[in-house]
Amino acid sequence: MSRILIIEDEVRISSFVAKGLRSAGFQPTVAETGRAGLDLAMTGDFELVLLDVGLPDLDGFSVLREVRRGRNDVPVIMLTARTSIDDTLTGLEGGADDYVPKPFRFEELVARIRLRLRSDANGSDQETLEHEGLVLDLRSHTARADGAPVDLSVREFALAEAFLRNPGQVLTREQLLARVWGYDFDPGSNVVDVYVRYLRNKLGSERFQTVRGLGYRLAVQHPAG
Repeated sequence: MSRILIIEDEVRISSFVAKGLRSAGFQPTVAETGRAGLDLAMTGDFELVLLDVGLPDLDGFSVLREVRRGRNDVPVIMLTARTSIDDTLTGLEGGADDYVPKPFRFEELVARIRLRLRSDANGSDQETLEHEGLVLDLRSHTARADGAPVDLSVREFALAEAFLRNPGQVLTREQLLARVWGYDFDPGSNVVDVYVRYLRNKLGSERFQTVRGLGYRLAVQHPAG
């Protein structure tokens, strides 16, 4: 049973995540301040850390910096309401393994946790996703389409990542909302359609196919077999 450290000062969120992690078979521990979380993270007793950025005493970036300065390579997933690319890069360049914007869906968070734990156990860490000329660098959160750099917002990048992890598979609007926008986002919103249009404009309209009545999929131009 993997032990997960949750460093989060908002009780509503930490309770929600801890309860869900227990149900998913993990063993969570909650720290409500940065300093308490840092002390626990440095014990080496945890397989992964969920780290909020906006902590009241020692912010998440500082906690991460101290953890890495202590040569502790525990996987760290940062949780934050901040969505600017500068904040994302600060976390990733500071040694974070992933960056999840709030609000988030629990299922998406668990998927990222499992992926990170598998990567750590296998001694490998997938840093890029590639599909027919489209490349996402998961460390730097940068994108290239047919060799040319493309500037994507945090949400655009997360949406593109969802498609690249499932090429050729139909993803419903509900699935995309859950994976990209979060646990308390309005399911009746048309935000998915709006952002797919953004991706089509930036990455090529032919890449993202509409499946009427279902959702969208990343086109596979040359299917195997």
